[in-house]
Amino acid sequence: MSNSNKLGHCPLCHRYTRLTFHHLVPRKLHRRRHFRKNLSFAERNRGVAVCRQCHDAIHRFYTEMELAKHFTSLARLQQDEKLARHFEWVAKQAVRV
Repeated sequence: MSNSNKLGHCPLCHRYTRLTFHHLVPRKLHRRRHFRKNLSFAERNRGVAVCRQCHDAIHRFYTEMELAKHFTSLARLQQDEKLARHFEWVAKQAVRV
């Protein structure tokens, strides 16, 4: 998916809004030896389309390295208690277009 916004349902807060692409392994880390050695190009570039409010929270709550090591799937993002509380809050907010 390109970085351009598209409309859809955010898999985290379930609102219908503009979505942005979240790399499950942050792009900043793609050049690091560990990630180049252990993940294919396709694996490093996997991601999910999420709304801006959820995307910003993911990066606010966790460092790039924490995301790359512990949050490499949509399910892991959804299962995290701290993020889940935020996603529940976002779900109640008006959609900003």
